[in-house]
Amino acid sequence: MNYEEAIKYLDSFINYENKNSYSYKDSFKLTRMERLVDILGNPQDGIRSIHIAGSKGKGSTSAITQSILKSAGFNAGLYTSPHLQSFRERIRINDSLISEDDIARFSDKVKMAVCKMGHDKPTFFEAYTALAYLYFKDKGVDFAVYETGLGGRLDATNIVKSLVCAITPISYEHTDKLGSTLSEIAFEKAGIIKEGSICVSAPQEKEALDTIARVSKERKAKLVLVGTDISFKEISGDDAGEVFSVSGAVGKYERLRMKLLGSHQVVNAASAIAIIESLRFSGTIIPEDAIVKGVEEARWPGRLEVVSRDPLVVLDGAQNKASALALASSIRRFKYKRLILVLGVSGDKDIKGILEALMPVSDSVVLTRSKITARAADPEGIRKLMDPSKKTTVTYGVDDAMNAALLQSDSGDLVLVTGSLFVVGEARSRYA
Repeated sequence: MNYEEAIKYLDSFINYENKNSYSYKDSFKLTRMERLVDILGNPQDGIRSIHIAGSKGKGSTSAITQSILKSAGFNAGLYTSPHLQSFRERIRINDSLISEDDIARFSDKVKMAVCKMGHDKPTFFEAYTALAYLYFKDKGVDFAVYETGLGGRLDATNIVKSLVCAITPISYEHTDKLGSTLSEIAFEKAGIIKEGSICVSAPQEKEALDTIARVSKERKAKLVLVGTDISFKEISGDDAGEVFSVSGAVGKYERLRMKLLGSHQVVNAASAIAIIESLRFSGTIIPEDAIVKGVEEARWPGRLEVVSRDPLVVLDGAQNKASALALASSIRRFKYKRLILVLGVSGDKDIKGILEALMPVSDSVVLTRSKITARAADPEGIRKLMDPSKKTTVTYGVDDAMNAALLQSDSGDLVLVTGSLFVVGEARSRYA
């Protein structure tokens, strides 16, 4: 296969990233993933792995962790989802995305394995995760950092034998699939905790933390709490980045600088440092200068990302109420006259909650939908949930929405694009 044929082949599998309605417990099967990698020779084994789940911040935490490992001189793999603009973004080693040729080459291997599986075919995410395992094995990475897709317990990434796992802040998300309470959602996320391993937890609501602590105890895993065992303090933050300090179990890191924006990113960075320090239990000591450099050089596009200064355009993938509240707070660090919100949301998200968080900070709203996913909510349906007095424009494409927002904007205004990483990815293609 060439690259185009490989993408077409991968797209032939059922892709739950593009579906609203399905049974989580019936559709996600670790036994199927185990069968697939067994045929492939279990390429995920033998690689030092770090596994990260959570409702918000798991991608940023993964990216910061990988950046620190890279700065320490390791060949560090990173597997995340979804992508913003290209499939290649999901799989990278250090600063390099997987090549088109490698996607084609390893898709051939996945296809040969799938042919031996019979009628129980993998999902798109399972097939692509297997491809990542093959790629990291072939390239001989020193470490691989895996971000879960949905949940954790039944996720295709959950067959890795991680040295350290981490659970970023848990909030209400995918309640129709993961559970209607924080305890139920936390149980699914805590499914990545392995027997006798180390689990790092970001600050959590008590209900979620109680569940994480219980699962850790049952599996005899050491639980490291960010905010208790690892403390952090934000010193300053503006539209250029964050300055903060972290007091870890091993070292103290004063006045760290990070280009990722928002107080929530300080929490993510502290979690990443806790992960890195925990590697000492398996014999890997990361020097302080690598931690400092890795935090400073970490990048994670589409999260409070400034893509234009004139006019000021900011992209953020907030897609639940908790993330939207964090965004509403963080956006205050920008100087602007009016905020024009470009909003597109997936239909299975807490649309009311997102609106409650973002409407108070928005002067006008342009509603839209992504053309990439069938999960996108109807903009007209979103409008019906809004205060009718709010100035609102309805569009049915991100490009049209951006044109409408930019037409409304004057010098000194801020255009904020959010609600879905799919929408953010389409908007970002105008600038990068």
